[in-house]
Amino acid sequence: MKWTRYEILLPLRYNDGRPIEESKFDQTNLEPVERFSATTTDMITAVGSWKYQGTLYEDRLLRLIVDVQGSRPADEFFREYKEVLKARFEQIDVWISSHEVEIL
Repeated sequence: MKWTRYEILLPLRYNDGRPIEESKFDQTNLEPVERFSATTTDMITAVGSWKYQGTLYEDRLLRLIVDVQGSRPADEFFREYKEVLKARFEQIDVWISSHEVEIL
């Protein structure tokens, strides 16, 4: 059966360096669980560097993974959810990627 894996990179700090409150991660994990029944969070911190308008940003990130049966409503949910996360985490952008996976 074909599924879609959505990977969300969540910053551990706001762009100004303040740590992000744990409650925001708890809420962000719970919302997809309520809609799709499960999530996975990597316990490894990813490091990302990117430039925006001439400023170099370096992020420490967690990866939240949500596997769902592929569907247009799921795509629409994550497109809308991205805007929620940008506001919640006070980010210029939040990276969400999707990949087709086969669950054995």
